[in-house]
Amino acid sequence: MVSFDFGSLKRDIDAGMYFDSSIPQGYGIGSSGALVAAIYDKYAQDKITVLENLTREKLLKLKTIFGKMESFFHGKSSGLDPLNSYLSLPILINSQDNIESTSIPSQNMEGKGAVFLLDSGSTGETAPMVQLFMEKMKQEGFRNMLKTQFIKHTDACVEDFVNGNIKSLFGNLKQLSHVVLDNFKPMIPAKFHELWKKAAKFHELWKKGIETNEYYLKLCGSGGGGYILGFTQDFEKAQKALKGYNLEVVYNF
Repeated sequence: MVSFDFGSLKRDIDAGMYFDSSIPQGYGIGSSGALVAAIYDKYAQDKITVLENLTREKLLKLKTIFGKMESFFHGKSSGLDPLNSYLSLPILINSQDNIESTSIPSQNMEGKGAVFLLDSGSTGETAPMVQLFMEKMKQEGFRNMLKTQFIKHTDACVEDFVNGNIKSLFGNLKQLSHVVLDNFKPMIPAKFHELWKKAAKFHELWKKGIETNEYYLKLCGSGGGGYILGFTQDFEKAQKALKGYNLEVVYNF
């Protein structure tokens, strides 16, 4: 699929090369994806570059290459995290063989609403979570739930976000957050790290957001630890409700 200049890679590593990244490992926000993209960018021969006309065929080829590379870390990978890092663009996945780069609405820095990251204080291992998911996929009920609920609400959220339909977005986020709480409990960190001296079950915090409508939570990556993605129409209210936890705003509206 792709050839690498392994001689150069080995010489560089022997000379003390390391990967300098601001993405924490085991946090579900693409640390391995960034490394895969960097290795491809530096050492792939006849690589597809971000400067050329990126047709759907080229995007799919990159996704396939990156999926093979990142499977070293996770056992199985879609290749989307490295693709996102490599292009530095949002990727819209219409179907397995129909992906395209897209744009998202401009931020409103004066807005009360926010998308934020919530730090669970502990890392998560991707491979065991992927394995657990694949085991669950053997159950017909779980597969049916994915199709009729999880994918349906996820697609609606993506469409609403891309089109800036905030009211509809939060209705679908609430549904999605509920589906995750009901069906993905093993992937939700059971409790926060002792660093916060809190043993409160995270499931309760997740549920509280749904019940109060002050915020809705979503897993990042495979879950099990790391960051949790949060959405709120009033960040000040969410901050008060999640007092004592580390929140980092990534998008304002």
